[in-house]
Amino acid sequence: MILDIGFKKATVGQVVLARVGNRANDEPLETSREICEIREEDRELFSQLILKPFRSHVRYRFDHHASLEKNETFSCVRDIFAEKSPFLEKGCDLARRLYAKTDHPNIKSGDLCIARISNAIVSEQSVEALCILKSETVEPFLSISSDHGDLRITTEHGINPDKIDKGCLILNVDEANGYHVLTFDRAGAQSKFWLQEFLGVRLFTDDSILTNQVADLAVSFLQGSKSPVTGENGGVAEKTVAANRAIEFFENRDHFSMQEFEEEVLRKDPEMVSQFKEYKAKFEEENNQPLSDDFGISPGELAKIHKKVGGVMKFDTGVEVRLLPDFKEGNIERGFDESRAMGFLKIYFNSKES
Repeated sequence: MILDIGFKKATVGQVVLARVGNRANDEPLETSREICEIREEDRELFSQLILKPFRSHVRYRFDHHASLEKNETFSCVRDIFAEKSPFLEKGCDLARRLYAKTDHPNIKSGDLCIARISNAIVSEQSVEALCILKSETVEPFLSISSDHGDLRITTEHGINPDKIDKGCLILNVDEANGYHVLTFDRAGAQSKFWLQEFLGVRLFTDDSILTNQVADLAVSFLQGSKSPVTGENGGVAEKTVAANRAIEFFENRDHFSMQEFEEEVLRKDPEMVSQFKEYKAKFEEENNQPLSDDFGISPGELAKIHKKVGGVMKFDTGVEVRLLPDFKEGNIERGFDESRAMGFLKIYFNSKES
């Protein structure tokens, strides 16, 4: 089930700060000596800024190959929620754990912010949360201020909230199964360092989430710039038809079978089957989560993915044709005019243009 998560009333409380250097480069770790209290007049804006990256609701959960109790980050977070130890102590423990994992020369040093959050809404219930953000980039900015009746401009350096590099939001829900964890990595693909080595999380899956993930994966694969979809031209129309075929596969079944998907959507094309398996394997590796080849389909999760289907056909004569998600095979016909020595496109429709 996709959770309904909201942050409108969420408020930041106490904050622990740290500067996490790279151990491999002999850079130090600096941690807060005191809890950082956000001023009341700054609290609402600060809360909005640090929660802004977590609009994607793909969930993870803490995990460990032996026992969940042995996941050190999970244990530390659980103690914070249970208030078994002072927040400053546990916040610094998290910073030390991150520092211990920052031992590859390519991992950037950065500023760490660990904040307690109250009043996050999960399925209409108010819950506590813990936000962990790492910023690896400091940017220059200009500040204009009033000084003894005149204006002054100064240059300063700080963190751009829109460019925070890594983060996670741990919701105090379902502790027994490793909580619900929202996470991001500004570099694009979720890094192994952040997801696996520091957090130790894996995707939180059920039938609805698997439906969403595999259907989205299929549509992205079939419509991608390097899509292996073939045909007379192998262009936008062919890719759109193939992506719609994938959506229809999910809409018309109660159960997903990879074998049936390969037969009906990928048309048993050896190249397409092979490339899709590679595409899926890359997703699984980057997200530290294997995707099942056999699960129940929840069609209610497909509407947003269906909206991604389509594209624009561009021609060298200054004409573009946009294909929408409901485009059907056979509504476009290609041809070649011998007298003009040019290709043409024939479009079939039932009503006049609007």
